[in-house]
Amino acid sequence: MTEIRVQSLCKTYGDHVVLHNLSFTAGVGVTRILGRSGAGKTTLLRILLGLDQPDSGSLFGTNCRWAAVFQEDRLLGHLDAEDNLRFALGSAYNAAAAKTLLGELGLADVGSKPICEYSGGMKRRLALARALLAPSDALILDEPFTGLDEENRSIALRCILHAAQTKPVLLASHEALDLPNCKEVRL
Repeated sequence: MTEIRVQSLCKTYGDHVVLHNLSFTAGVGVTRILGRSGAGKTTLLRILLGLDQPDSGSLFGTNCRWAAVFQEDRLLGHLDAEDNLRFALGSAYNAAAAKTLLGELGLADVGSKPICEYSGGMKRRLALARALLAPSDALILDEPFTGLDEENRSIALRCILHAAQTKPVLLASHEALDLPNCKEVRL
């Protein structure tokens, strides 16, 4: 079981303090990262992924296999959903699992339509599917519900909660969410 520990984490950009003495532990389940826009949610997630370095503090358990949904969908627009997943997942691509999850997320009938023709919500659901299908020990989800209507947000949340049964899921969102047994970290 993976446990992520953050201890006395600090990060500044020039004179602007983004994270100050932040400490928390995230185990299996959802840990929601709360904060207004600009509070440091994305900075924290980038530090956990090793994409940015903290000014000070300690991280434990972050040297694991991560899967992530970034604020940008980062999809290949000229490819269809299946080819995007196949490209991103490589040898870990499982056609049956992909078909099942795409169906759950309402993307079963998109056929060979290139991603550039998808709506914003469809792109977001595909980005989520990519993260959920990737072999990982922990998930980072940065505003995963952007562009989703209420019905698709509920479906996506169900898929996220299923993944959270076996691994830590760190979810940054400013939206009100009904997350049972969710730990919260306020920035």
